[in-house]
Amino acid sequence: MAYWSWGNPRAGHVVVCVHGLSRQGRDFDVVAQAMVQRAGDAVRVVCPDVVGRGRSDWLRDPQGYAVPTYVGDMLAMLGQLHQEAPVTDLSWLGTSMGGLVGLGVAGTPGLPLPAPVRRLVLNDVGPTIQWQAIQRIGEYLGKTGRFETVQQAADAMWQISTSFGPHTPEQWLALSGPMVKPHPEGGLTLHYDPAIAVPLRALTKEAAEQGQAAVWALYDAVTARTLLLRGAHSDLLSRDTALEMTGRGPRATLIEFMGVGHAPTLVAPDQVDATATFLLAP
Repeated sequence: MAYWSWGNPRAGHVVVCVHGLSRQGRDFDVVAQAMVQRAGDAVRVVCPDVVGRGRSDWLRDPQGYAVPTYVGDMLAMLGQLHQEAPVTDLSWLGTSMGGLVGLGVAGTPGLPLPAPVRRLVLNDVGPTIQWQAIQRIGEYLGKTGRFETVQQAADAMWQISTSFGPHTPEQWLALSGPMVKPHPEGGLTLHYDPAIAVPLRALTKEAAEQGQAAVWALYDAVTARTLLLRGAHSDLLSRDTALEMTGRGPRATLIEFMGVGHAPTLVAPDQVDATATFLLAP
């Protein structure tokens, strides 16, 4: 598993940033740089490419593309980081799937963490996920395509990503560059293993609903201070679920961003400020 590292590699405060289902660790470039600018040598920001994505290897068995696998990978990564330099203060920022991985890490007692998760940011995700959003994502997931240029790929990705909210052409191109890699037959293709779609396609509405109780149990076990970010027009995290999350478990603080659906990209200044301020708080 590859990861991107920002800031002081010896800093005791480590912020782990984990991306969404079909994304990769460079999604956090802007917010990572903002945290380093604010905290200087006091922070290290680590942004993994979850297995099957970005620079990380692909799995032989697609059924391994699941949250328990990712939690195990994160524990291994944290163990390695702790060997390199002691991790004394651990924070977590997870967008969509990365938030579910964060719940697995922060909400499972007895895991061999180098330090407890003290601050948890869940970006547009909760224990109850709207089925229509799963269906929408399933319509495009696994179709990695072939493109002549990064701009062509960026334009194609924008067609399925307008819910991310307003972006300048420059911002969207910066987000899109790391999303492609060379295609074996020339041109470019999306960065991820198409087989990450296999478990999602096998998921039924009944199975998804049955899994919600387990995720709520993880959420209720979280002891970290928790910030919940939500796109005001999100089709994945309903407002009812978000409000329920403010009243149980770690009683998350909720911030909603107008004009945004699923999911805020943490590029806009207000999104960056809210996230960085929370994650760097004493």
